[in-house]
Amino acid sequence: MDNYRMDTKCVQAGYTPGNGEPRQIPIIQSTTFKYATSEDMGKLFDLEASGYFYTRLQNPTNDYVAAKIAAMEGGTAAMLTSSGQAANFMALFNICECGAHIVASASIYGGTFNLLAVTMAKMGIEVTFVSPDCTDEELEGAFKENTRAVFGESIANPALTVFDIERFAKAAHAHGVPLVVDNTFPTPVNCRPIEWGADIVTHSTTKYMDGHGAAVGGVIVDSGNFDWLSHADKFPGLCTPDESYHGIIYAEKFGKEGAFITKCTSQLMRDLGCIQSPQNAFLLNLGLESLHVRMARHVENGLAVAEFLEKHPKVKQVNYPGLASDPYYERLQKYMPNGGCGVVSFEIEGGRKGAEAFMKKLKLAAIETHVADARTCCLNPATSTHRQMTEEQLLEAGIPAGLVRISCGLEDKRDLIADLEQALA
Repeated sequence: MDNYRMDTKCVQAGYTPGNGEPRQIPIIQSTTFKYATSEDMGKLFDLEASGYFYTRLQNPTNDYVAAKIAAMEGGTAAMLTSSGQAANFMALFNICECGAHIVASASIYGGTFNLLAVTMAKMGIEVTFVSPDCTDEELEGAFKENTRAVFGESIANPALTVFDIERFAKAAHAHGVPLVVDNTFPTPVNCRPIEWGADIVTHSTTKYMDGHGAAVGGVIVDSGNFDWLSHADKFPGLCTPDESYHGIIYAEKFGKEGAFITKCTSQLMRDLGCIQSPQNAFLLNLGLESLHVRMARHVENGLAVAEFLEKHPKVKQVNYPGLASDPYYERLQKYMPNGGCGVVSFEIEGGRKGAEAFMKKLKLAAIETHVADARTCCLNPATSTHRQMTEEQLLEAGIPAGLVRISCGLEDKRDLIADLEQALA
């Protein structure tokens, strides 16, 4: 599939049926798998053979879909998770343990901010947040001797800042650590972080990849490029014996192309169980088959709405990197020349009360704690997804209290604009 273009990968990658086999990916709705002998099953538990024995670790349906996403992102291995939050947690926890440190962009989804700043802090993992537009000195100063990863979002939710992937990748690699990029908003159709130096890519597949608000899920993709053994002192989990698997050393046995995902599956998925259901994986694949068609329409609608809002007297500010006036326009052209996504954020006159009054008047756009699917929806992040953040943290993340995030669906852009117009009026 490496030689095929993205549109073809969306439709065909990951699963090739044999003679007389199902044309559609089969749903293997089974918790367990039968073997003829204990020796056969034992080889699976020793990681000496590939196969399936319990769906909490792996399932054929999930693996077909993960393989498709790996092909789309240009990675060597991937695994599905129960949610995007699970994907981000497991991607970082796979290489960070108590006493580790993470450098992260301050402009990220509120739930992920809380995951890093609060929940992982309780596990003894420290984080330093930096502005995505920080100076070289500020970025360099954020690293510590115990830094084990750098994290950012290709397009931040909901601030819509565009992450300078290449710059942060170079900084991470200079310190011998990988860059992890959440690529949920642009999807691999519009952005491929691995091509710009990212080592691990995550997604909330709940969003554009599913595209219909039908199935919660996440995915982790390994680029296969990071040389763990060259930095063995930083990553003992990958480079020293795992006694829970008879002393296996993942980086030696599976190489840099397979070590990360194998450890994440056999260790973290085994112990935490954040598996995506085969039924959800099947629904995800249906969304992936049309992703290349849908993303173009989302971008078209997002740009039309942003251009309308930019000219409206009751709108203080519009954030949409596809606008020529946006501070991230040039960066978007570098990383996402076909456009980013259909999400627009804008600040209304009147702050939080103004945002609430506006949203009550909407007829077509629904108020939902969701984003990036076929139907247009909107949210005031300060009172929902980011309500755990202080006023100072909101401002640092580029999310003023009166900010509204609107996710433009696949409707006619003229109807979307008319709805916004009457609500603002």
